Amino acid sequence: MTQLTAKVKELISKARIVSFVSWEKTHSQAAIEIFQMADDTRSYLTDENLQQIQMLSPQNSDLIRIAKLLRDNATEIVDESREQVLATMPDIIEPGGGLYPPERATACWRDFWHFLRCITYGIAGKHTDYTSATGLHHMNLLYQELQVPLEAMILGLENIKANSLRRCEAMQPQEIIVPYFDHLILQLANFQS
Repeated sequence: MTQLTAKVKELISKARIVSFVSWEKTHSQAAIEIFQMADDTRSYLTDENLQQIQMLSPQNSDLIRIAKLLRDNATEIVDESREQVLATMPDIIEPGGGLYPPERATACWRDFWHFLRCITYGIAGKHTDYTSATGLHHMNLLYQELQVPLEAMILGLENIKANSLRRCEAMQPQEIIVPYFDHLILQLANFQS
């Protein structure tokens, strides 16, 4: 595997795409700390986290079960989304493709997993504005530096959305959940500008 440059390592550390700053009007500091701790460790919210959030912010708790369902199905959702990207863009993992060599592809699939993680925070917190402009700026710079194939990443996010909505359709009207996915898709689409 190729060594990461100091610039790439710095951008990775700054590419924190979630922010809970605007949540102070709707969530207690204790609830925000639960979300922040999960993001700091780059992990999904645990059952205990979700129960605590529900107790601390009961007015925002109707989507907790959706966040749990997506968390519990994250591996399958990401795997399906990856396969759909590869079916649409089979050459992307071949020599000369944007996700070659295999380490590049693995890093991008890992981003899919993290994108869904961030979306579940927004859903659990009932906030579609869960991203950080500064973190997204650094992620954009990181993607430019690493020449990440943005079209594939956006397609992957669209697939994550479709695969997630399919699992949630019996639990919640889709129009309630769609904005959480569309928010991040739009942010990544803005990278192309």
